[in-house]
Amino acid sequence: MLTSIISNPNDHLQAVKLFLKNHALVHSTKLVNGDNHSLENFLLDELDEDIFRWYPVYAKDTKNSIAWHFWHIARIEDMTMNILVADRSQVLHEDNWLEKLNISFPHSGNEMTDNDIEELSLCINIDALLEYRIAVGKQTRKLIMSLQSGDFKEKVQTKRVKRLFDENALLYKAQGIAEYWSKKTIGGLVLMPATRHNFLHLNKCIRIKNNLLKKKGNYRSDISY
Repeated sequence: MLTSIISNPNDHLQAVKLFLKNHALVHSTKLVNGDNHSLENFLLDELDEDIFRWYPVYAKDTKNSIAWHFWHIARIEDMTMNILVADRSQVLHEDNWLEKLNISFPHSGNEMTDNDIEELSLCINIDALLEYRIAVGKQTRKLIMSLQSGDFKEKVQTKRVKRLFDENALLYKAQGIAEYWSKKTIGGLVLMPATRHNFLHLNKCIRIKNNLLKKKGNYRSDISY
């Protein structure tokens, strides 16, 4: 439904409300102090550190660790919402998050080398990663609620796309992603990086988790994804 109404200025308030509902489902319940389950909480339930960091995973559509996927979706949401939508600073740079995360990679992870993926998977501070994703989610909700009627129809500005490379948010090898985003409206970015992209990667992480639990002999047969 969000897809069908987001470009209509007359449905602006309804679109914002629906976005906030969908967005909460792909973040920790701590984001909105909710009692309902979210996809992230489902993933983190009984997820031990070994499985979180396991790399490579040799799944049918990825070999990257859950740690990488979790970091990747946080970075994509941070840069697209704060640079491309709001033209403000990234959450990453506002509270020494790279130091807290114990990594040196400010980019999205697209076109990342195997060695760097392995390093990130082994070294990233998991507690800080969970906190960073909540901080990103809170800022996203704040800026979406600040948008005015008609803003969802606006095109992404070229100068904001340039910032992605100026701030090393994207590797130059991943410029195709920037070109893809540059053709989107603000509403298009809200529909994909801030919601559907999270959903796709979290579901992928759940499949990785279940496959690894099988290998460890702890697979819960009541879960089917």
